[in-house]
Amino acid sequence: MSELDRIMSAAPVIPVLVIHRVEDAVPIAEALVEGGLPVLEVTLRTPAALDAIRAMKSVPGAIVGAGTVLNPAQFDSAVAAGSEFVVSPGLTDALGKHAAGARVPLLPGVASASDIMRALDHGFTRLKFFPAMASGGIPALKAFASVFGQVRFCPTGGIGLETAPDWLAIPAVACVGGSWLVSAGAVERHRIVEQAKKAAALR
Repeated sequence: MSELDRIMSAAPVIPVLVIHRVEDAVPIAEALVEGGLPVLEVTLRTPAALDAIRAMKSVPGAIVGAGTVLNPAQFDSAVAAGSEFVVSPGLTDALGKHAAGARVPLLPGVASASDIMRALDHGFTRLKFFPAMASGGIPALKAFASVFGQVRFCPTGGIGLETAPDWLAIPAVACVGGSWLVSAGAVERHRIVEQAKKAAALR
């Protein structure tokens, strides 16, 4: 089993996190892990993101990665911060070539057949389908899966607790990404744990 397969099979849902305050990072990670979701994607959308990744690494059981990585420089910064995996919303030749020789795996984003073919050219068979709903939803992913049988997907974007089971029922889907688990603002530990438990029970 590859490292990405191990990560993608650890739980049915990967929380997609936007961390604004470093002090929230550990409590959020602890609550999600307690609820049964060990794989955490911290998006590089805020100044606090890299420090949040460093902080979350201290949480027992947490598998911490970086999301919204757009270029090789951000890839290297994410790895230096301790990321165990890297997620990008798309794939450029520069990022693909850079990640091919890295010790930390990349889960690149795709939204079309051409995107998937480009990813395969770079050797990637584990892909993020993003933005999932805006890119055609379940019918589109089923069509891609019928053509690209070697690919396993992590659909992300517009998926919630109610619709996640429909995605997870597709054999080509290894897991889904979700931003619904942690709301903006105050960190409510009990709520996060309960949301995580519901998500972890989906498979």
